[in-house]
Amino acid sequence: MSVLLPVIAVLIATGIAAYHRLSTAIWTALVAVALVAAWMLSGNQTTIIVLAVLVALIAIPLLISPLRKALLTAPLLKFYTKILPPLSDTERTALESGTVGWEGQLFSGKPEWSQLLSQPKPTLTAEEQAYLDGPTEELCRMTDNWEIDHVRADLPPETWDFIKRNKFFGLNIPKEYGGLGFSALMNHKVIQKLASISSVVSSTVGVPNSLGPAELIMHYGTQAQKDHYLPRLADGREVPCFALTGPFAGSDATSIPDYGIVCMGEWEGANVLGIRLTLNKRYITLAPVASLIGVAFRMYDPDKLLGDVEDIGISLALVPRSAEGLEIGRRHFPLNSPFQNGPIRGEDVFVPMSQLIGGHEYAGQGWRMLMECLSIGRSITLPSTASGGSKMGAVTVGAYARIRKQFGLSVGRFEGVEEALARIGGNAFAVSALSEATAAAVARGENPAVPSTISKYHCTEMGRAVAKDVMDVIGGKGIILGPRNFAGRAWQASPIAITVEGANIMTRSLMIFGQGAILCHPWVMKEMKATEIQDPRQRIDAFDSALFGHMGFAISNAVRSFWFALTGSSLGAAPGDAYTRRFYRKLNRYSAALAVMADMSMLMLGGKLKFKESLSGRLGDVLSQLYIASCMLKRHEDLGRPESDQPLLAYAFHDAVNKIETALSTALRNYPVRPVAWLLWPIIFPAGRRAQAPSDRLGHKVASILMSENDARDRLAKGVFTTPCENNPGGRIFSYLPKFILAEPVERKFMKALKNSDIQAHEFEDQLAEGVREGWITDEESKQLQELRTLTLDAIMVDDFDPEELRSAGYAALLNASQNATRAVA
Repeated sequence: MSVLLPVIAVLIATGIAAYHRLSTAIWTALVAVALVAAWMLSGNQTTIIVLAVLVALIAIPLLISPLRKALLTAPLLKFYTKILPPLSDTERTALESGTVGWEGQLFSGKPEWSQLLSQPKPTLTAEEQAYLDGPTEELCRMTDNWEIDHVRADLPPETWDFIKRNKFFGLNIPKEYGGLGFSALMNHKVIQKLASISSVVSSTVGVPNSLGPAELIMHYGTQAQKDHYLPRLADGREVPCFALTGPFAGSDATSIPDYGIVCMGEWEGANVLGIRLTLNKRYITLAPVASLIGVAFRMYDPDKLLGDVEDIGISLALVPRSAEGLEIGRRHFPLNSPFQNGPIRGEDVFVPMSQLIGGHEYAGQGWRMLMECLSIGRSITLPSTASGGSKMGAVTVGAYARIRKQFGLSVGRFEGVEEALARIGGNAFAVSALSEATAAAVARGENPAVPSTISKYHCTEMGRAVAKDVMDVIGGKGIILGPRNFAGRAWQASPIAITVEGANIMTRSLMIFGQGAILCHPWVMKEMKATEIQDPRQRIDAFDSALFGHMGFAISNAVRSFWFALTGSSLGAAPGDAYTRRFYRKLNRYSAALAVMADMSMLMLGGKLKFKESLSGRLGDVLSQLYIASCMLKRHEDLGRPESDQPLLAYAFHDAVNKIETALSTALRNYPVRPVAWLLWPIIFPAGRRAQAPSDRLGHKVASILMSENDARDRLAKGVFTTPCENNPGGRIFSYLPKFILAEPVERKFMKALKNSDIQAHEFEDQLAEGVREGWITDEESKQLQELRTLTLDAIMVDDFDPEELRSAGYAALLNASQNATRAVA
């Protein structure tokens, strides 16, 4: 023991210093104190002397800056420069286009929770709330989803007029240009509410307020472009679209083959300098009705009219629909969801240089402009759409599961259905928190590049999962399309959000961790930038600071990961209350584990890491679930830690940490460098995997929340269109739940008496009459049960149609023409 005691003392001192991220000088002092104490207790001088020499060999070069730079930093800088993967201009632009917020803390291994919890609670202004309760509510009331999706395959003219007249296309355009000047948070709230009644309406409103001409003009447009176009976009005189994707460039947008040649040409009767465009685009939302088309293209100047550069790069232009040579193609039909979408083609389309967004000063800056604006649009439209659909699906299907009975029991009481309801509730809770948090980040002035990809990917994936479970719970009610169906179209359209604004497979496997590991890591970007410094002394100073900061960071995270895992995350300072403090501690553990995995992966794989898409995707899952869980905890704090929300929070949180451990363990089991995996496993899982999926007991509580009246369900329903009206079957079902719950005891009493009687009546009305005569129920209770039957029928009934109603208008016209021709011949 006398031999081991000094070793244990040094390890404890080192562990304490690493855990608390103390300086090298303090670590040296702690180790010295530990060795002196061991000397006094054990008297084993040989071991202590050996350890002291080893510590000195480590500490002296680290503490003496010139010695450290000469012996360690300089050789490592040469090695690092050789292994550093080259970044293309497009990759560099993507990395430098965003800001780093809370997600950077999740890469630190020691999150400063005060940074998250001190962020202001997301709130709307009085003007914004009035607009949400007024025009937005009215737009929802006038939305007939069946008419839009099946009858017209478009919004009715009066809906288009209402949208334009109430400036739904100008939510974020400043008031000085005729817009509403609302915040990004308000944009999220509007899209969320509209999506709860119609994804066609929400996408129609969402696209002009995200990535498109207005956003780009506000950020980069010339004053003349702002003065002319923004008022026209705000009041709907101009309907915008943005043409980026083409047949040969989808997710790889930097490879667009569309091009523009700088030349002289005629515009409005004058010979001016401009660009002659050739383009072929598809999947362009609002293209069929757009009057102003934003176009991304590669700009060339073969005659050197602008300068000495021939290949200027990706640029963005505003092209009027009336431009000669521009062709708006026929409509696409995305999975039976008739939002306006179609192709755009053009050959030799001339526009003057004044139509280049930002003027010729922004020629070749298009990719940077897109990256800076895309994260803003990706943060709002699709996540908000998923949130609206998920929240509406959760509260509606909860009511339906209570109302719909099989074998004399509400279907929601069956354990199999309960499992689905629990997943629906947990996912809806997570989507709501994630989408609002990311929109709030934009509202605070951030450009959340990494959170936007997390939000887009996971909100749409969870939204699809909710749509699937809703369909499973309601069964035949969901598969029969018609005015009464509140879920079928959402299920049909759910894959659309998965593919647009960056396909989800590529978003997960390439973007989330690939961008996050460099942009959010506290040291990697500093190391990379240090290698680019021209002055040798400044370069080595900057690299020295970043490198040894990184090394201490890595050691600390290894210790923290091991300690938290070994103790089950039961120790350590953490915010929250008695209920949530354990959640924060768990996230501290997984943050450290992510940092360890990220550092080791970048060290061992270098530039090859970006080609290890499975590993990148799994580490991205860890970062994502850390961010999602943080958003849920922040939401819980903002709402005043409501006790009734605890089952929803716990279910979604346990689901998140189970996914984190699954991703970490799967990454280690498939790690390409096996000895590294063997080393990392005891650091990350010294006691094995501990996280489990949410329990059935917890799932039962979540299902019960959805199927009963309570403030947790009300909070989940907040922000979606639950008003019961003819065009909102989901809202009607939602509103029936209180009356159903009130009538349940009367119904049980009546059914029990009926079962034990010898009454022969078969019709429900006759049975009620007999029940009143027999004294089982009162006249008032009879009326209550009659109303209950009416409401139940409205909730569970499906539609049927005459065959002619289901034929498309085109087919009907063709059939009539054929019949008329036959009569004429006869």
